[in-house]
Amino acid sequence: MEEQLSGACTVEIAAFDEFTKLLGDPGATSQFDHIVFDTAPTGHTLRLLKLPAAWSGFMDQSTTGTSCLGPLSGLNAQKSLYEQSIGALADPGRTTLYLVSRPEPSALREAERSRLELAALGVGSQRLMLNAVFVATDGGDPAAVALQARGQRAIDNMPTGLAGLARTVFPLLARAPMGVAGLRSVYEDEQPATRASNTVLQRIESAPPLIDLIEEIERAGRGVVMTMGKGGVGKTTVAAAIAVELASRGHSVHLSTTDPAAHVAEVVAGAVPHLRVSRIDPRVETQRYTAEVMNTAGASLTAEGKALLEEDLRSPCTEEIAVFRAFAQAVAEGTEGFVVLDTAPTGHTLLLLDSAEAYHREVLRTTSDMPEAVRNLLPRLRDAAFTHILLVTLPEATPVHEAARLQSDLARAGIVPFAWVINQSFHVDGFRDPVLVERGKREAPFIREVRDRLASRVAVIPWMPEPPVGAERLRRLASALEVPVGSIGNALS
Repeated sequence: MEEQLSGACTVEIAAFDEFTKLLGDPGATSQFDHIVFDTAPTGHTLRLLKLPAAWSGFMDQSTTGTSCLGPLSGLNAQKSLYEQSIGALADPGRTTLYLVSRPEPSALREAERSRLELAALGVGSQRLMLNAVFVATDGGDPAAVALQARGQRAIDNMPTGLAGLARTVFPLLARAPMGVAGLRSVYEDEQPATRASNTVLQRIESAPPLIDLIEEIERAGRGVVMTMGKGGVGKTTVAAAIAVELASRGHSVHLSTTDPAAHVAEVVAGAVPHLRVSRIDPRVETQRYTAEVMNTAGASLTAEGKALLEEDLRSPCTEEIAVFRAFAQAVAEGTEGFVVLDTAPTGHTLLLLDSAEAYHREVLRTTSDMPEAVRNLLPRLRDAAFTHILLVTLPEATPVHEAARLQSDLARAGIVPFAWVINQSFHVDGFRDPVLVERGKREAPFIREVRDRLASRVAVIPWMPEPPVGAERLRRLASALEVPVGSIGNALS
């Protein structure tokens, strides 16, 4: 139960009481003109508010012991407040939802999924905030021109529904807008980074390329490589680069993903000798798992109880659990060659599996109903000689600190990451645009934090002017810093 309650769903549900109070109780906010929520609940969580089922009745009949709804068991008295909250969200005169995205294809696809999910719940007053949109101030800097073009292509090709929303654009800033003055500067016509800066770029030493990590992984001769991290940091690209490089060296490699937003085949963009590309479809796996649970745990529930269980099974936790068998089978293939997996289960989910194994051992006195690949999953992931986990991040505060929390999560499951990969860094010579130069200077503290405090091994991938699509560009990305610092301009030519 303690492990169950340590998951992300508990964090979200635990915030319900305060969220619904501020949203649905006029007396709680009468002294304010505006209420600004940073990170609203997901569509899944909001749907829970609309269900008429009796929470406590459902929990009394639940036999699974791993329900995402566990923390809701004492919130039956809040149902009227929940109804008021849903009414406030659906009222365009009271609530506006801002979907925030960067001008990148994957981020825009994620925003579109949120738009559809929330619109289906009646949250119709939506706007789009495009953050970190870059406009070159030095037309002679080919890297700056390329960055602007990449962002514009993503904007031009964003999903139609998202493109139809009213839009606010914020520029790419060279520094985090901290403090009141920094936050107000976001609205200035001229950003501080476009002015002269006296800050000296202090080069970070000991920042090897990704290829150094790949060569160390290759020496094992077989095994599993996993990329993990916050969404949008480039996990799919890093996984594809590792797989392509290993395959190019003659190794048998299987590249796969459990991320519904990932498109590993599109990144590889063509056949590569010795490389097999697949995708574990979370939707298919979840449907199978849901049907199994409804036919067992849901068989004796009332109609209301079944409705609540069905919604519970639509949670992100269910999807992670549901792909376990396919994921475990892919990991087992690492005994015969290299398996590269984009987006692995979190340490929390792995510990739930561990708890489930303990439950089966205690109650059933056997694990014969559990596939061999699943029984051996945790031991394989804990074997540092067999499994290499790479935490992928950007050289910015939020991605670094979220990856650090993920590392702690894995530690509770007895899993130690092999290395960190800092992606899309501007902390290299070759840029002339003042925003990009200043941004590179500001990355130094985060690179040092990863190198000196968080990671035993670290690789840095510089921002590349070309989208890293196709085997040739992926291999170039993997060895990007083999050439001397200052090569970005040369690479463009």
